Amino acid sequence: GLFGVPELSCPEGFQEAQDKALQESEQLVQKACSTPPGPETVMIFDQLSDSLCRVADLADFVKVAHPDFAFREAAEEACRNIGTMVEKLNTDVELCQSLRRLLADETVMSSLDPETRRVAELFMFDFEISGIHLDEEKRKKAVDLNVRILDLCNEFLIGTHIPNKIDKHVLPEHIRYNFTAEGNYLRIAGLHADCPDDLVREAAYKIFLHSNSQQLARLEELLASRNSLAQLVGYDTFAHRALQGTMAKSPETVRQFLEKLSEQLSKRTQKDFEMMTKMKMKLNPHNSMLMPWDHPYYSGVLRAERYNIDPGLYCPFFSLGACMEGLNSLFSQLLGISLYAEQTKRGEIWSEDVRKLAVVHETEGLLGYIYCDFFQRPDKPHQDCHFTVRGGRLKENGEYQLPVVVLMLSLPNSARGAPTLLSPGMMENLFHEMGHAMHSMLGRTRYQHVTGTRCATDFAEVPSILMEYFANDYRVVNQFARHYKTGQPLPKNMVSRLCESKKVCAAADMQLQVFYAVLDQIYHGKHPLKKSTTEILKETQEKVYGLPYVHNTAWQLRFSHLVGYGAKYYSYLMSRAVASMVWKQCFAQNPFDRAMGERYRREMLAHGGAKEPMLMVQGMLQKSPSVEDFVDALVSDLDYDFETFIMDS
Repeated sequence: GLFGVPELSCPEGFQEAQDKALQESEQLVQKACSTPPGPETVMIFDQLSDSLCRVADLADFVKVAHPDFAFREAAEEACRNIGTMVEKLNTDVELCQSLRRLLADETVMSSLDPETRRVAELFMFDFEISGIHLDEEKRKKAVDLNVRILDLCNEFLIGTHIPNKIDKHVLPEHIRYNFTAEGNYLRIAGLHADCPDDLVREAAYKIFLHSNSQQLARLEELLASRNSLAQLVGYDTFAHRALQGTMAKSPETVRQFLEKLSEQLSKRTQKDFEMMTKMKMKLNPHNSMLMPWDHPYYSGVLRAERYNIDPGLYCPFFSLGACMEGLNSLFSQLLGISLYAEQTKRGEIWSEDVRKLAVVHETEGLLGYIYCDFFQRPDKPHQDCHFTVRGGRLKENGEYQLPVVVLMLSLPNSARGAPTLLSPGMMENLFHEMGHAMHSMLGRTRYQHVTGTRCATDFAEVPSILMEYFANDYRVVNQFARHYKTGQPLPKNMVSRLCESKKVCAAADMQLQVFYAVLDQIYHGKHPLKKSTTEILKETQEKVYGLPYVHNTAWQLRFSHLVGYGAKYYSYLMSRAVASMVWKQCFAQNPFDRAMGERYRREMLAHGGAKEPMLMVQGMLQKSPSVEDFVDALVSDLDYDFETFIMDS
């Protein structure tokens, strides 16, 4: 069976696994309601969470990645049914009462350890978010809103990817071949951001981002419904609700962070835009005004011109085998952890190129399993991501339930007999996703509800982004980057050039991220919104980003992150700031420092989501960082390294 789950040897097994989980959860609900308040209450709640998540998490992965449609469909159905059950439990008054009795009992609460207390509070938070404290009529309204929001999210998400069609005669003949023809129409499915022809990028931008009344209505209803739900359960705005328990804690802090960052970036961003404008004038003297469709293209041109970083020069040094050796060596030196290839049993994996790794600590033994699903195949989504398939927890019998995760990449399939070669970007992505996997393996919490990466969104990316700093450090890269034919190491100046090239136009790139984050905050802030979402986009784009808004476009209708990161798009920037501070303070001097590796495990990775994120950051940095510290960390990363500049000159 898939992942060693016996029921899942065929698609129908999902029904069986789901029925078993639902039956088990009903028994646990009864047990929770009849247990006197104490630590056992939290344990039962966690078992309940575990029995549902064991099916839902696994199904979440299978529904997007399994090559067999029947498996994907069965998994999708299981996700829906478990989701409905979770919604039902979150509004089960009797179940909530058993937890409330515990939280109200001061004597018992004071005797609980901090982790158990936090997990009890987190479960309570889930209840409150679903409106448990409301009267029956309002509670029903909360459930209906939750269901409607889920549907709108799915519809909006599909809408963000749907191509636009246009009569082919509208476009000049010489650029039509860039788009897919369908009879008399051309299909525009993306922004063609890398195309050297300005006209192609302009056409793609104006057509792909053309406003669509249905998608606009979905977005407006989604934002209004999220706001209604937040207010119904007692929050000022959806952003206030979404930021509970995060590092930022409140929309005010996020606003302050984004404003200060924008302020610090403005001069550098202006300089970047001037450089891009000059480059555009050089290549296209007739039309030199910098437009939104120019930014990604001309920053790439500048990068290539200033530093010769053709990926083809780097790939031969980054074979997949060498990169995996590099990760193994780094983890072994920093954390005393090794990765071993494991034989899989029949039916355990979904594609024969999937590899299973056992994660083993030098003294603690087996910590968990990572399934590596690294290669492209038809119907597999083109995204790099980390899935929790089973969370770790301390079981009732005293054994530890080992975590299981999948790392999914989209590496090209290599020619027969040749190794898979990674571009520098793919290598960095591999390190990034491995950062998530290590968080899952080492976040060995007592409770499954807060295991590994089940933590605040603005903290979850810290371990993965920190790994990017290791991937860009010559001392680390030099341990594994060898030419697959000659065995020659990657020259130091090639690594330096690669790192410096990433700083070309990096301020403008970061400013674009700030613009998206500000937009997300406004959309999830005070309602009713003062203007339409498109007018807000225009105003924010001109004020925060600086490149002109293009008439009749509605970029927000393609902003798919509004679904999974509603009011939390800033998270990536804040996580990067923390990762940057941890790198500079703890690892920049010696990236293999075992004492620092142990401190990193003890202070940041070990707690999963069982400790407040800011306390983990304080423990690691041994000080409490301010918003200004975050901004300084991000901005100082943009400075060029003088040594490389001299060397290249």
